[in-house]
Amino acid sequence: MSPDPDAHDPTAPALLTPGREQLAAATRDLLDAVLSVETDEAALTGAARATEAVVADLRNGGRSVASWASGRRERNHADYLPRSPLFGAVHPGAGRWTWDIQDGRLVAHGTLGVAFEGPPGYVHGGQVALMFDEALGVANVAGGHAGMTARLSIRYRRPTPLRTELRLEAWTVGRQGRRITTVGTLHAGETLCAEAEGLFVDIGTDRALEYFGERRTAPDPVDPLP
Repeated sequence: MSPDPDAHDPTAPALLTPGREQLAAATRDLLDAVLSVETDEAALTGAARATEAVVADLRNGGRSVASWASGRRERNHADYLPRSPLFGAVHPGAGRWTWDIQDGRLVAHGTLGVAFEGPPGYVHGGQVALMFDEALGVANVAGGHAGMTARLSIRYRRPTPLRTELRLEAWTVGRQGRRITTVGTLHAGETLCAEAEGLFVDIGTDRALEYFGERRTAPDPVDPLP
């Protein structure tokens, strides 16, 4: 019998630890430095060798705990959230965000550096799309309406600036059967930079096990819309 996809695996090592969170933060700073610091080749080569040595030490001293690399499967949303590409405390590629759920609405504040740049000085439009996809999904989970993205529509109002405090909000506006409608906004100060509407689908336990449970073969492509 396949395990319950919402049951936490008690044997899995914890990902959200102070050391891993500190390492992720340092790696974010490294990404920013790689893309923005001007220095000589000797300094860059030295930094590269030092980074390679750190990576080798980490790999030689432990084992992989990433779900796809080790065969470990996520068991609930708390397992996933630390590695969220938007909010993940241990995801080196995530931005620097603080967030909360207020009256059923996700409200997040953060800044994005040059690793997220598209047009000079502004956030890449694809990153804005990722932010909305993730934020709307988190809002759904918080409201008890978890589902997979079926359609995401984004209206870009203004370029989203880098190194500026942003406010990202998302909330569920309705549900009809398995279909969940969720919206969101992205502001820089009082300026509306972008807004989104997403259609999500509750795929049910059987489909969730097919996609994410312990199975040996990948599921056939399927249209998630009911």
